[in-house]
Amino acid sequence: MTGLSRRTFLGAAAGAGAATVLGTQVAGAATTEKGCFAGTTAYLGSYTTGATGHGLDVATRSGAALSLVRTIPGITDTSWFDRSADGKTLYVTNEGDPAGYVSALSLAAPGKPKLLNKVSSKGGAPTHLSVHSSQKYVLAANYSSGSVVVLPILAGGKLGAATDLVTHHADSGQAHAHQVVNDPTGRWVLAVDLGADSVYVYGFAAGKLSLHQQLKLPSGAGPRHLAFDRTGKFAYILQELRAEVTVASWDAAAGQLKALSVVPAVPAGSTGDQFPGEIVVSNDGKFVYATVRGPNTLATFAVSGGGATLKLVSSVPTGGNWPRHVALDPAGSWFYVSNQRSGTVTWLPRDPATGLPGAAAGQLAVGSVNSVYFA
Repeated sequence: MTGLSRRTFLGAAAGAGAATVLGTQVAGAATTEKGCFAGTTAYLGSYTTGATGHGLDVATRSGAALSLVRTIPGITDTSWFDRSADGKTLYVTNEGDPAGYVSALSLAAPGKPKLLNKVSSKGGAPTHLSVHSSQKYVLAANYSSGSVVVLPILAGGKLGAATDLVTHHADSGQAHAHQVVNDPTGRWVLAVDLGADSVYVYGFAAGKLSLHQQLKLPSGAGPRHLAFDRTGKFAYILQELRAEVTVASWDAAAGQLKALSVVPAVPAGSTGDQFPGEIVVSNDGKFVYATVRGPNTLATFAVSGGGATLKLVSSVPTGGNWPRHVALDPAGSWFYVSNQRSGTVTWLPRDPATGLPGAAAGQLAVGSVNSVYFA
């Protein structure tokens, strides 16, 4: 499956009307820029190849509402973000296929990211990246190649040529690496592969990956992303091809994942398309959230048993079509959902007492949007 066909499946194309509104808002924002960066800055990723997105847009937030300020030219098919711990450098995937890239941008002026350099991801459709906790490397997952690449961070934040590349292999079909992160200790790197129905655990030292464990999930599960709980003792693995979350224990000393239970991400009796997108854990660790494309909902799970147990307690509409991604604002007060097919970012309030999301309170048109990242 190529990157473009993957996006076709995920509904990258948004309506022409959304693109028109987007262009108008950016132009209008540019005339009222003075003082607008006193609040939170957000970066919005969108697809550009065969789609209506701008690639990388900068937005500011007033209250809960996002307003677009500018497009950063030349940053194509941006599909994931992370930044250095010192906040000086932003790293983004450029999800080209068959040739993907990872870009490094200076955040010396947060509202005007400036391209430092871009390097090959050594594969196609890099759909996810993360800065290793050592701050010495960027890890990226190439979806169409089923591979994980290690890129060194050079002086000033630029990226160097790959120090390692590992390729996954599926028992049937094709491997599709969808996420790569380090565990809370930084000793281990975990790669989630949708096509191989596996989570790979790698030892990591001096820019090199060494396979330590392959946790195989049921055939056809399609694991997409995982999120660690706040204790670092459990990982919640979101499956894209089955609307479920696998709860796994994590032994950092041994570098071992163990699947414990499977929790549905949709209410009992749900029918039709059900393709989960993103999973996040609340700042207090008491709740887990996941988007589900098809029913276009945001699922809420209550956490208990010290992190060992999840229970689906709520499922609410996201206010848009095909919610690929959800982000919590830094205060944990608002959800920002990237609805890819409707070309909208919607924001939903979060009740601080119950952890539950409310109805969508507003939206911003962003063609072929796929993610929101707060600085």
